Amino acid sequence: MFTPIEGIPDLVVHAFISAEDKEFFEHDGYSVTAILSAARDFITTGGQTVRGGSTITQQVAKGLLLDGSRTIERKVQEIILAPRLEAVLGKQGVLEVYLNEIFLGQNSYGVTAAARTYFNKTLSELTPGEAAYLASVTRRPSDMHPVRNRDVALFRRNNTLREMFENGYISETNYETEEDLPLLSVQGGDFPSYQVERPDRDYFTAAIANEVEGLFPDQEMGSAGLSIRATVDEELQAAARDALQRQLETYDRGIGRWRGTGLTIPVEMLSDEEQWRAVLRSAPIIRTISLESQWFPAVVLDVDETEMRMGIEGWVAGDEDPIVPRGDIEWMRGSFADNFDAGDVVHVRRLTQDSDGAFIRWTLRQVPEVQGAFMAMDVNTGRVLAMQGGFGYEIVISELNRAYAQRQPGSAFKPFVFAAALDSGYTPATVVVDAPVEVSAGGEIWRPQNYSNQFYGPTPLRTGIEQSRNVMTVRLAQEVGMRVIAEYAERFGVYDNMTAFLSASLGSEETTLYRLVAAYAMFANGGERVEPTLVDRVQDRFGDTIYRHDQRICAECSDATLEQGRGPRIVSDRERVMNAVTAYQLTSMLEGVVIRGTARGAVNLPVPIAGKTGTTNDEKDAWFVGFSSNIVAGCYIGFDTPRPMGRGGSGGALCAPVFNAFMETAIAKYGGGAFAVPDECMFINIDRFTGARLPDGVSGSNVVRECFRIGEEPIFGITFDGGFAMAADLPLFEEARPRDAVSVTTSDGNTATINSNASFGSLSSGGLY
Repeated sequence: MFTPIEGIPDLVVHAFISAEDKEFFEHDGYSVTAILSAARDFITTGGQTVRGGSTITQQVAKGLLLDGSRTIERKVQEIILAPRLEAVLGKQGVLEVYLNEIFLGQNSYGVTAAARTYFNKTLSELTPGEAAYLASVTRRPSDMHPVRNRDVALFRRNNTLREMFENGYISETNYETEEDLPLLSVQGGDFPSYQVERPDRDYFTAAIANEVEGLFPDQEMGSAGLSIRATVDEELQAAARDALQRQLETYDRGIGRWRGTGLTIPVEMLSDEEQWRAVLRSAPIIRTISLESQWFPAVVLDVDETEMRMGIEGWVAGDEDPIVPRGDIEWMRGSFADNFDAGDVVHVRRLTQDSDGAFIRWTLRQVPEVQGAFMAMDVNTGRVLAMQGGFGYEIVISELNRAYAQRQPGSAFKPFVFAAALDSGYTPATVVVDAPVEVSAGGEIWRPQNYSNQFYGPTPLRTGIEQSRNVMTVRLAQEVGMRVIAEYAERFGVYDNMTAFLSASLGSEETTLYRLVAAYAMFANGGERVEPTLVDRVQDRFGDTIYRHDQRICAECSDATLEQGRGPRIVSDRERVMNAVTAYQLTSMLEGVVIRGTARGAVNLPVPIAGKTGTTNDEKDAWFVGFSSNIVAGCYIGFDTPRPMGRGGSGGALCAPVFNAFMETAIAKYGGGAFAVPDECMFINIDRFTGARLPDGVSGSNVVRECFRIGEEPIFGITFDGGFAMAADLPLFEEARPRDAVSVTTSDGNTATINSNASFGSLSSGGLY
């Protein structure tokens, strides 16, 4: 906690000068009188009293430039360096370093930190006695604890107060008044600790600590004195937490099974209220959930067929009778007697009126077994605005941040397959056959299926991704080549080293929500690389910036002549990871996922939204990652030990509503607009069912205005099948595969042959879909 000398009150400066170096403003860096006095004490006590006679300037010189040895040689070095240090820094500069660097006990470096640690006050709020105490701690911090060493602390505080009075810094009245006051402190319970004002440790704050430790592996975080400016938006963090918790609880209650906490209090203790309350207070049960309202630990005191009487932690007798009625458990299978016994420890919360908050009754709650994660970030800067890594961050549930957990992304990976195709010469109107596929791998046959267990014949890329067609994605992946797709996934940071099996095109390789959301941001911002971060800036104890995430340059921020209403120009040299036209084409296709595809009905927001659902085999993992023009957000839901969530456990059913609830808050705060269209786009009307070109001016539900690259004549009427065998009864409107390969110009100006089969083996090692 660095404070410039201008921000340190005179009272604090005078206290330290009185305690440490009352001639500070008169000497030239060292004090002959103090040195001679120290030498006299050493001689007269036979070497029992050893003090250095150092001035404040000498102490700074020792701390900055010398070691801590106690030798005559080092003392001579101090005396030589002290005047030079004052010549460079001046008296005020020396004081600034000293008051910000000095160790004052209780893991506090500098007066600002010490004021918070001992008194939970700012420097300007300190009384003369409190300032005097801090100044008295300097010489022997370990012997000046305000409670354990109260008598010594009071004696030295009063000595410093007397010095302040004799030096003319406080009046006699002030001195006498402060001398008589007790030594009140945080450690004595007289002031609340500043720690209670800090937010509860949660997924975001824990992730910040991990990120900073990664940035500065050699720093001791507890004593480094770093000031960290986080990226979190507290309003959006609350929205993310609420949206995810609601959905997890809704799914859990839909199963209809009561699991409870697994904790009990012996029945014989229930007749003694003082006893069961004491046991309940020590129960290892989560106490930080505030979904709808605060969740309270409680114990079942009595059970009958119509109601349960509860003992609730922190609740005292009043009008709110601690009764849970039979109607409250209609969502679970069985009766009270089937599910509860006296002594069971549970959670309850107050059920209230939406209109006026009036109490209705107590209601049972349980922590869901299913888990998930949510994350949101700025698409242009990578600033992570919200992160929720599970239902609740507490050791009795889990501190695992599932935003970093490795899971199969399923169809949420498909945009990278389609991005590789679009950047290789394909277009949103390119037709690929959706027909049965068989792949031999390791002596087994893999037959990928669509979610509907149907096949749809020739399908344009747009419709394929909107409806999340698995089989045509496999055929497209075989056409493009899994090596190309793997390179794209690695370039976007989805994987470090992706194995190029065909099943990976359907999301069989594990990745994290953190990586996937960051990769989707590059679709949203037009194809520029963006690195996610939870930390904007880190400053050391001197206030110097030692890390800044955003390396863009504001070229006109200091231009006083900038015309009114025009924002300053931001210069960015970020790497381009994909062509801007490709990014827009893919964004437009993902917009179709929300308008008429697998997320239709689940996402309904007032600004354009693009995104993709993902559901893995047997609904073990559900995903949705989406974005507006300025914010990208993603959700994952699944059991920590993967198991089926049921037919309703799809990304569109579980995760898309979480995204929608969060984005309502995000859009209200940050807005949103149409996705930027690159200048190189040429628009042509396309039939989204057949991929055929349509005349200008036509309209209808089947018409989509597709972006094509200017100067490139789109090729229509060609259908690709990936080279797999075809059934004879599919309703094909063109030949499944032309005899000759077709050459096209790619986004980087090169020529690609796009219907010659990939030569890579591309065989699946598993049966994901």
